[in-house]
Amino acid sequence: MITVIDVSGAMEILLQKEKADKFGRVLEESSFILAPDLYVSELTNTLWKYFTQKIYTEKDCLEYIQDGIDLVNTFIDSGEIWQEAFSEGAKNKHPVYDMFYMVTARRNGGILITNDSALARICKKNHIQVCY
Repeated sequence: MITVIDVSGAMEILLQKEKADKFGRVLEESSFILAPDLYVSELTNTLWKYFTQKIYTEKDCLEYIQDGIDLVNTFIDSGEIWQEAFSEGAKNKHPVYDMFYMVTARRNGGILITNDSALARICKKNHIQVCY
């Protein structure tokens, strides 16, 4: 099984939140885990926010970032899918950065792990398997 993970899904796993076990099981069953390359900057920025709010130390944030990057086997070049992501964002009236994850899942016949309910609804509407 091919799986695509977004940052909201990764954060559930990394911080051992409510859906960590559920999402972790899907990753364990996966033969390959993908994410668009913007995942790295989005993950890094998310943990920077935790650092600036003094929720986690810089050291902890750096470890979480590395662990989050290590969840992914292959990063998809956003430069190769931006047009499709833009079109899906326009069609679905939803931020384009989320559409990169949807497009990656659709192109690879993968299941998308996300904790984003709006993105999950759009994926279901577009017949893309989602773990939410």
